[in-house]
Amino acid sequence: MRLFVSVDLLSTLAEPLEAVQDELSDADGLRLTDPTQAHVTLKFLGDTDSDRVAEIETAIETAVDEAGVGPFNCTIEGLGVFPSLDYISVVWAGVREGSGAAELTRLQDALETELTALGFEAESHDFTPHVTLGRMDNARGKSLVQEIVREREPTVGTFRVDSARLTESTLTDEGPQYETVCEVDL
Repeated sequence: MRLFVSVDLLSTLAEPLEAVQDELSDADGLRLTDPTQAHVTLKFLGDTDSDRVAEIETAIETAVDEAGVGPFNCTIEGLGVFPSLDYISVVWAGVREGSGAAELTRLQDALETELTALGFEAESHDFTPHVTLGRMDNARGKSLVQEIVREREPTVGTFRVDSARLTESTLTDEGPQYETVCEVDL
């Protein structure tokens, strides 16, 4: 099983996400994600034996308790890229500071502690709460992406975070398909 822990956006934000993606659609080499599957990844676990799901669920429950966050609102706003504007691999919409970013970071920190204790690989970079809009397969459209990221600060919308999900990702020719394995309420 290819697994990750996330918080999922409401389906009502799919349309505004798609509107932001439309601005990027002319960028050659940018493969856009499915806005109906939008989420903020808190921890990528990768290929994992299915017999570990119960211990992972327990770790998520412990992390939720340790983070001390109850349900909260989260606003998706602004654009960014990984790793840099000079070399773009991912284009994303961010979580605005003061509107869910601190809560997501506390939750991610707690998940990192609990899941690395189970032997999952530690993150090699700081957590930046975001929703992936697309992935650059090649640099042909880089200048258009750079221009849009520099000039635009779109507000996608606000959604309520009330749970963390363990999600299975199955890679297909049409893109990844996601299925919730378990959900832990905040």
